Amino acid sequence: MYWTLELASYLSDAPWPATKDELIDYAIRTGAPLEVVENLQSLEDEGDMYESIEEIWPDYPTEEDYLWNEDEY
Repeated sequence: MYWTLELASYLSDAPWPATKDELIDYAIRTGAPLEVVENLQSLEDEGDMYESIEEIWPDYPTEEDYLWNEDEY
């Protein structure tokens, strides 16, 4: 399983929280690349709900990762 920012972006508008099966269904319905579906299928399924993409890909960049300070501009 590997994630890139491009692949993870296909799940940015997913209906969070969601189960693994719901995310797979969402990815298929929205036309996400096959790699996204394969990555989701490789997740261990314990029936857990995922609250956000960060639970699936902990390295997903957040606003804190950028050095942009809106107050300065």
